[in-house]
Amino acid sequence: AALPKATVLDLSCNNLISLPSDFCSLMHLVKLDLSKNRLQQLPLDFGRLVNLQHLDLLNNRLVTLPVSFAQLKNLKWLDLKDNPLDPVLAKVAGDCLDEKQCKQAAVKVLQHMKAIQSEQDRQRQRKLQAEREMEKKREAEQRAKEAQERELRKREKAEEKERRRREYDAQKAAKQEMEKKTKKETVHTRKPASSSRPAQPPRHKPSWSRSVLRVLLFVLFCILCTLAACKLTELQHQPLCVSVNTLYEDVVAALQNHKTLQNMLQHNS
Repeated sequence: AALPKATVLDLSCNNLISLPSDFCSLMHLVKLDLSKNRLQQLPLDFGRLVNLQHLDLLNNRLVTLPVSFAQLKNLKWLDLKDNPLDPVLAKVAGDCLDEKQCKQAAVKVLQHMKAIQSEQDRQRQRKLQAEREMEKKREAEQRAKEAQERELRKREKAEEKERRRREYDAQKAAKQEMEKKTKKETVHTRKPASSSRPAQPPRHKPSWSRSVLRVLLFVLFCILCTLAACKLTELQHQPLCVSVNTLYEDVVAALQNHKTLQNMLQHNS
């Protein structure tokens, strides 16, 4: 790290197990020798060493290479012999027994790692697409759920409004029915009173009872007048008046003999 612009670095035969993460900051490296160590893996961001042209990884414990290895576009020489590589990677890397094979190993391994990176990118894209599809599906389901809830609330409001309207109509009908019933009872109550009242004959047609009553009143008036004339005037000595006075005194005497009438007369006197 103290030599950030170093271009050649030889760390072979140091029993290195791993490399620190800051190691990939040596971006000016052109040649790197890590042979005869015990490296089990390279840093994930090993591809930051974009200027690297010569890489020796002979006799380590590497099984795979990081995907970022595909970014080493300037790599021209590579040795991966004597590593427990994945069979596919080992077949791609070859034996690297001479300069030509090591150059071919660099080209083939880069192509292989680029293919892996592309496949991972596609998988990542498919995963992102699936996640976006899933998110869209969830959003669509959420919108459908919200629309269903809105429709349900709208239907509940409509049902509540209809229920209130029916209650109002029922109350109105009951009120009208009660008013009709009260009106009928009032009419029925008035009818007997009016029917019990005797029908009065037209005034222009006097009844026979009224005529008889008038006749009786006239006769009584005549009798009273005759009696008064026979009692109070000089006609009392006439034979007719004598008979009338005698009849009157007999009637009075007969009435006085009756106890009740006598009491009434005494009370009146």
